[in-house]
Amino acid sequence: MNIQKTEQETPAQTKSRLRKVAAATIVGSMLEWYDFYLYATMASIVFSKVFFDTSDPATASLQAFATFAIGFVARPIGGLFFGYFGDRYGRKKMLFVTFCMMGLCTTAIGLVPSYASIGVWAPLCLVLIRIVQGLGAGAELAGAAVTSYEHAADNKKGRQGAWPALGLNLGLLLSSLTVYLLTFNGDKFLLAGGWRIPFILSFVLVLVGLWVRGSLPETPEYHHFEESHRQKRPFRELWKTNLKGLGVVFFVAIGYNALSYVFKTFSLAYLTQFKGISASVTSLSVTLASLVAIFTVPLFGYLCDKFSSKKLLIVGGLLSALFAYPFMQLLDSGENRLIYLALIVGTGVLAPMMFAPQGSFLSRQFAVQNRSTGVGSGREIGTAIAGGIAPLWALSMVAQSATRDTSAVALMLTCSGAIVALAAYFDQGYRFSHYKN
Repeated sequence: MNIQKTEQETPAQTKSRLRKVAAATIVGSMLEWYDFYLYATMASIVFSKVFFDTSDPATASLQAFATFAIGFVARPIGGLFFGYFGDRYGRKKMLFVTFCMMGLCTTAIGLVPSYASIGVWAPLCLVLIRIVQGLGAGAELAGAAVTSYEHAADNKKGRQGAWPALGLNLGLLLSSLTVYLLTFNGDKFLLAGGWRIPFILSFVLVLVGLWVRGSLPETPEYHHFEESHRQKRPFRELWKTNLKGLGVVFFVAIGYNALSYVFKTFSLAYLTQFKGISASVTSLSVTLASLVAIFTVPLFGYLCDKFSSKKLLIVGGLLSALFAYPFMQLLDSGENRLIYLALIVGTGVLAPMMFAPQGSFLSRQFAVQNRSTGVGSGREIGTAIAGGIAPLWALSMVAQSATRDTSAVALMLTCSGAIVALAAYFDQGYRFSHYKN
């Protein structure tokens, strides 16, 4: 059922409500994913040298990526628990809690002593913080996507469903720009302790985010359902009546996150560890890519409303599969301009082409009463498998190759793009929405 606004709501009130939703989802997601990608970037560049034994650089790099992957283990638990929380107690409350968890964990990472100071306790502390951060991240995107979708008019669900994707790329831009500024004069300052600055200062951003999320109104669709009509066991109900919807969301998440995290995370580690590219170059490449994405995400959201989120996902998956081998060849060149081109196309165009439609596409696979649980659990189980394993696996394959061959990574990217396209083809959102988005 699609309830766009309350019966008493005037056009001015509708406009005011949507401004608050835009601020809460875009700004909130930006701050959350600034935290998340800041960790991913530092894991690629710094953490192997700060929190682990540096006598074997390759092993230390893999260990740093393992801590990144550990956060993904907690994501399905967070997605399932907070998805249920969102269906039972409201989207607004869920988003507020998850924001606190991720933000405070980011600040805590900046305070963890180095391996040289406390030995093995350093990576152990890092792991514990990452688990808690992963619990919060497991519900953030699903909650923001569902919230944006349920507040939107039928003919604008694609555009408004893309708001969290815009916030994500703004967060990516902010984190990569921060790293670039810290490494502008070389990596020495970053490794000497400069990396801690953006983590500790994120506490200020947490306060801003709490203020923004506090003004978020509950969605009209959710508010329409009385307590007696809400599912007390939404996941069990989904498993019995909408397994196909869970499967579609799961496989879209598998394919997209494998592509996305290889584009964004593996590429940075590969360039710094095996190609000798400086951190300033890699961070600038991500900065340029995320800057492009800020413009492509709204465009793809508009195209979702014009053609459908399903069609855009299929095209994005197929184009990403075709770009897999050229992407790795551009990275292998070791030339700065070609590296910039690879990241701009992969992270600035193709990843947003698959991500912008997901707010509307994933949400429409479920009914209102179990939508938060469905999107949160299905997406985060897939994200945990692909997002946590894909960059680590890709880095391991390159490290084990005597010639540092990347053809296996390209093959993985090709398969991931095909999975996105195939999963989108089995869209079953027509069961819950008569509109294409």
